[in-house]
Parts: sequence; structure tokens; C-alpha cells
Amino acid sequence: MAMNTHDADYDRAEELKQFDESRAGVKGLVDSGLTAIPRIFIHPPETLSDLKPHSNSISTSIPIVDLSDRRSAIVDKISHAARELGIFQVTNHGIPSETLDRTIAAIKAFNDQPAEIRSRFYTRNFGSAVFYISNSDLYHSKAASWRDSLFMKLAPNRPAPEEVPEICRKEVVDWDKELERLGEKLMGLLSEGLGLSTDRLKEITCSEGRVMVGQYYPECPQPDQTLGHAAHSNTGVLTVLIQDQTDGGLQVKYGGVWVDVKPIHGAILISVGDLLQIFSNDEYKSVEHRVLANSSGKPRVHVSAFLSPSKREDLYGPLPELISPEKHPLFRQFTISEYMRRYLTKELDGKSLVNYHRV
Repeated sequence: MAMNTHDADYDRAEELKQFDESRAGVKGLVDSGLTAIPRIFIHPPETLSDLKPHSNSISTSIPIVDLSDRRSAIVDKISHAARELGIFQVTNHGIPSETLDRTIAAIKAFNDQPAEIRSRFYTRNFGSAVFYISNSDLYHSKAASWRDSLFMKLAPNRPAPEEVPEICRKEVVDWDKELERLGEKLMGLLSEGLGLSTDRLKEITCSEGRVMVGQYYPECPQPDQTLGHAAHSNTGVLTVLIQDQTDGGLQVKYGGVWVDVKPIHGAILISVGDLLQIFSNDEYKSVEHRVLANSSGKPRVHVSAFLSPSKREDLYGPLPELISPEKHPLFRQFTISEYMRRYLTKELDGKSLVNYHRV
């Protein structure tokens, strides 16, 4: 049924409220058997005009870094990728593929539970250690996206075991142990890529704050009318992402066009976040990305881990070693608390958070 977005009797605020108060998420809509998406999910034409990638082969341009290579070669490859694209995949990272597969399967299992079980975790209290939600920016965005999310704050303070859904509890703990080790290794490599000491990013606690988000993208009956995740860059220092082996759906902006990032079984996708772009004084670039609505015929699962500083009240900005008479600081200082307050009161819209903090 065609929808006229200018209907005088259409109450968008009420539709948002009804959807949110159902506490069943997008999965609840799919389970209801709907054949057309609610109007709150329909994106404006300008964001849907380029849903297809411009090339099917350009995805091979996403660098793949073998972490068993010589350290100097690894640093060179990661540094180049972080400067040029803001994204790369790592292989031979020492984490068994079975661990990745079990983590993805556990997040899928949580979302496949009946709505009355999922809804126990549904809240917009972002201070909770664990919460289930559909669209964290639901009330700030121009249009909702076709996904549900399970957030778990894993560090510096891990939630009590009973706070984590039992169906994915063991897998989350196991995955976080691997994340801690991998995050510390990546921070060292990225520090060296900036010409700094190996421990420089570690000194400002860059991998000590960890939030895991299980993104669940149910099949969408009108994938050409909405997105799975609107275009944005991530707020933290680094994002560690594992994807299932469905259609992927992830696209990054590269050379002004959207290109596919195909899942590689066993590989882990690493992307530069806004904070690392700021700390590096624009040497490294955060990557703008989006996720297409799911048209694969089965649910799609991505599991992201966002690494960020644990000391929220310290002042942060470009690292002093990267400032000189020839290169002035390009960003002002702020606390992580201030930074996140702004993030939580705006929609996901490109790289606006980076630009907001520019001098």
C-alpha cells in the first residue's frame, strides 16, 4: 500500500510510541506476519537512491592483514589502511573460528526467543549494564532502521552474570576474553603506526572500555524502503566486528561511493572510530558505513565490540606528540562523558560527532 507521508491524520509520534512500548522490536513486527513496513521505517528518497554498490569487485580493496606476518609489515599495512580507508580485516588473529561462530549463534538465539522473554531486557535506560532495544536513536532519527540490538557493557566493569541473558552468557564472557587480548594488540600496532611508543594508546586506556552490541537484522518485506543501519561512523576508538555468512549487508563509503564489505569466514573486521581520528589529529580516519536492510530470506547477525577509554572524566584531544608548529591541534578537548552525552541526544548521521569537535 502506498503511503502519503503528508497525511494530515498521521501521528508519527504515536506510531513511534506504540512500536517502542510493544517491547518486541522489529522481530516482533516480522513475527506478526506484516507484509509492508510501518511508516516510521520508511527512509527519505535521498538516502535510498544509491543502495546498490557501484562495483561488485571493489570490496576486494578492503585490506586483509595477516597478524602472523612480520611486525613491521603488519604495522605498515594497518597504518596505511587506517589512514586511507579507516577499515581492514585481520586473519591469523589467534581466535578460533568456532569461538566467532558460537558468539554469532548465541546472539541469534537470544533474538529467536519469544517476545515475552526478549522484552524483559528491553529498556531505553542507557545506563543499564545490559539492555535490548530497537534503534538507540529511535526518537532522534528521521526514520527508524530495520534492526534490533542487544547491548552489553563488558569493561571496565563487567555485569553480574545474572544480568546477561542466560542463552548467550557463556559465549559473551568467552568472546570478551578474546576481545581484551586482541584490542590491546591492535592498539599497540596502531600506536606504532603513528610513530609513537607501543603502549601510548594503552596509557590513555583506549581498550579498557568495551561495549558489545549484537545487531539482529530480520528479513525485511520492503528492503528498498528502509535501511538496516543508517550511515554513520562509530564513536569509539576501534570497532571489532564479526559477521555471519548471510548476505553481509555492510557497506563503507570509499572514494565517495558505497562499496560492499563481504564476510570472510574466520576474519575479523576492524574499523577506526571517531575518537581515534581525534586522538591521531586526523592521521587516522574513521570510516562512514551503513547496513542495508536484509533481503536474504533469513536473519542476519553482526556482533560489534566498541573499544573506548575507561577514564570518562579525563580530558581528551589530539595526542601532544602529534602536535607541532607545522600541525596545530585540529580538535578541541573534551571528556568522554561530555562526548557520549552529545552522541545519545542526536541521530546517527555521518561523521557529525567528529566535525562537532573540530577547532
